Amino acid sequence: MSQVRPRIRGGARRSGGVLGYPLDQLYQEVAFVAYHFHWSVQEIASLEHPERRRWVKEISAINQRLESETNAT
Repeated sequence: MSQVRPRIRGGARRSGGVLGYPLDQLYQEVAFVAYHFHWSVQEIASLEHPERRRWVKEISAINQRLESETNAT
């Protein structure tokens, strides 16, 4: 345990993943991207957290634009 703590607390080797990230939110993000882009669970789950959140944001923006266009007609 003593070897792991400095790496986590110092952040030097910390990257995306589930450490400290709500598992329910990870499942929601993976399902959302998989539904819209048809990427595999492995592809989406292997993305770093900021990149995965960016894809969620971009897909949401696309959906909002499409909904606006649909409601405008």
